[in-house]
Amino acid sequence: MHIIDLRSDTLTRPTPAMRAAMAAAEVGDDVFGEDPTLNRLEEMAAERTGKEAALFVSSGTMGNLVSQLTHCGRGDETILGDQSHVFYYEQGGASALGGIHPRIIPNLPDGKMDPAEIETAIRPDDVHFPRSRLIILENTHNRCGGSPLNADYMQSVAQVARRYNLKIHVDGARIFNAAAALQTDVRSLAADADSLSFCLSKGLAAPVGSLLCGSRDFIQKARRNRKIVGGGMRQAGILAAAGIVALEEMTERLCEDHDNARKLAEGLAEIRGLSLNPESIRSNIVFFDLTREDMGAQELAQGLEKSGVRVIPLGPGKRLRAVTHYHITSEDITQALAVFRKVTAG
Repeated sequence: MHIIDLRSDTLTRPTPAMRAAMAAAEVGDDVFGEDPTLNRLEEMAAERTGKEAALFVSSGTMGNLVSQLTHCGRGDETILGDQSHVFYYEQGGASALGGIHPRIIPNLPDGKMDPAEIETAIRPDDVHFPRSRLIILENTHNRCGGSPLNADYMQSVAQVARRYNLKIHVDGARIFNAAAALQTDVRSLAADADSLSFCLSKGLAAPVGSLLCGSRDFIQKARRNRKIVGGGMRQAGILAAAGIVALEEMTERLCEDHDNARKLAEGLAEIRGLSLNPESIRSNIVFFDLTREDMGAQELAQGLEKSGVRVIPLGPGKRLRAVTHYHITSEDITQALAVFRKVTAG
C-alpha cells in the first residue's frame, strides 16, 4: 500500500543529492572549529538570515534552549505565547536547565502576540519580580495554523523590545516557509531579531540539524552553551553537507508544499463531517475539525491509516493536523481526499 504520510514535515527523507554530498563531505573536528563543510554551512546560514554568524545544533529544541541560556541568566524571564512550541513542546528545558522563568501571554489566532500585551507583561525594576530579558516569537507558528509573521509585525515588537532593552529570539523552525508564503526573503523577517533558529530537517528535507544565527558575540557565547548541553559534535560535516544542499536546492520549492496544503484544505472543506476555512491556510500546515458526533479524532485517524493516509489527532477531541512536504505530490492529495471521503462517510 502506498502510504501518504501527512503527520509532519519532519518525515522528509534526504534527497539523492544530499546522500551523495554526505558521502563525499570533507570533514574535521568541529569542536576544534576544523570541519570545513560545517564551517561553510554556518557561513551560508548567517548570510541567508542577514546575521554575522551561525551555529549548527542538533535540533530546533536545542537551538531554542541554547538561545535562552545565552540571552538569560538564572531567575531571568522570557515572554512567549501560550501556544508557542517553546512553551508547549520543549519540556520546560529553559526552566529545568537554566532557571529561566516563562511569562506566558495569549497567542492570537494568527500566531502573533499583541505588542501592547507584550509591553504590559514586561516587569518593572522591582525586587519582587524576575527580570524580563527576552521575547520569543515563532515563525511560522505551528499551533496557529502555520501562520507567517511579516516584517511589519516584527518591527512593532522590536519597538517594544528596544524601549525596555529586551532581546528578541525567533523560533524560525519554518522561517523559509514564512518567506515563501509572504513572497519575501528570510533576511527581512529576521532583521529585527537578535537571534533566530531555523530547522533543516522539516520542509528542507535534511536528515538532522538546525542553525542558530545572531551576532558574532552572541554565537561565541552560544557555542559554549551548546557544549554544556552536550551539543558539541566532531565530524559533523557529514550532516552539514545535507544542510548545504537543503539551503541551495530546497528553499525555493516550498511554494509547492503550500499549494498542496491549499488543495487539501479546499477538498476537506467540501467533505461532510469536516470543518475548516481554506482561506486560513497560509503555508504547509492544515488544521481541521471533525463535526460528526459519533466519531472522534483518534477514530478518524485510525480509519484513515488503514487506508494508507496518516494524520495527527490532537488529543481526545475533534481536531486533527495534516502537513504537506517534499514527499507529498498533488496526486497524493487527490488520493488522500478520496480516502477522507470514504472514511468520514463511515
